[in-house]
Amino acid sequence: MTRLDAVVAGGGPAGAVAALVLARAGHRVQLLDDGGPGRPVFKIGEFLPPAVRPLLADLGLLDGFLASGHPVSTGTYAAWGSTRLHDRSHLFDPYGHGWHLDRMRFDAFLRDAAVAAGAELRRAVVLARVDGGLVVRERATGALSNPSARWTVDATGRRCVIGRRHGIRRQQDRLVAAYAVFPDGDPEARTLVEAAADGWWYTTLVPAGRLVVYLTDADLVDPSLRTPQGFRAALGRTEHVRRRVAGRGPGATPVPRWAPAHGLRLTPSAGPGWVAAGDAALAFDPLSSQGILMALHTGARAGRAVADCLADERRTAAALADYTAFLDGIATAYRSNHAYAYDQERRWPLSPFWGRRRTATSR
Repeated sequence: MTRLDAVVAGGGPAGAVAALVLARAGHRVQLLDDGGPGRPVFKIGEFLPPAVRPLLADLGLLDGFLASGHPVSTGTYAAWGSTRLHDRSHLFDPYGHGWHLDRMRFDAFLRDAAVAAGAELRRAVVLARVDGGLVVRERATGALSNPSARWTVDATGRRCVIGRRHGIRRQQDRLVAAYAVFPDGDPEARTLVEAAADGWWYTTLVPAGRLVVYLTDADLVDPSLRTPQGFRAALGRTEHVRRRVAGRGPGATPVPRWAPAHGLRLTPSAGPGWVAAGDAALAFDPLSSQGILMALHTGARAGRAVADCLADERRTAAALADYTAFLDGIATAYRSNHAYAYDQERRWPLSPFWGRRRTATSR
């Protein structure tokens, strides 16, 4: 088998865009996506902010994205710092409105664009990187293989299959998300965010219904939250979020699912023969609402960095340094914005959840 120029591990937004950029640069690239039968019908991460427009336009994807009909987001409501709901509208945003994503359809749109540009889509998952090579399991057969490539892009999300062998992952805190999708509820389209004594909630519309999410630290989780009854009881103690699912009895509450939600940073995020993008390189607290946007940005920049390295090996050090500086800039802005946002909520001075974040802010 002819050696590939690059293998992109992970078919989410970061990986698909990295493969797109590399294919358009004329490189032979394989995009590994653990898709096909058994893929979940829902994927958390459902908001795309207005600021994505210039990037999608630069990638030649804006018109196709706009034509795909994702529901418009005109802003959010937030009960943060007080019980009163504050309206945060996109009306005055220079880029216009945002979008509520159908993540499964959005991710498929990006992968299709990469394939149209010349990338080869392979239904497989990366298990490990050993001695510079990949260990890959085919989705359909379960067979193992070892594709060979000059460069690898790690877009495996928080699993960070490749990058974790080369760098240190620094975890921001212990934030986790408990979430459930209710088949129906209030049709209000705006996302609603509400702070609580030991964490915070948000709810928004998704194609499958109404998503309700509770975020707290892993060590503060009440065991009852893992049950439908406990999740519904905690939801019932909210002032605003509970109204978005009013009218449904406790017996209709789905079993909540759990996912890590803490910020993460991989250092270094690139080295000879590999780069990390998306959550593998830099993961955000969901409060930022910037996760998908940053996945797209880092995927595009990772693809360009690898393309530069493939075009001229003498540019490798400079290309990786530029990519690292780009990530450093994002991480610095994120830390500042994260600290500011959490510092706005001071109603529970004795709460461990909020106290930890005030302590982090004062460092």
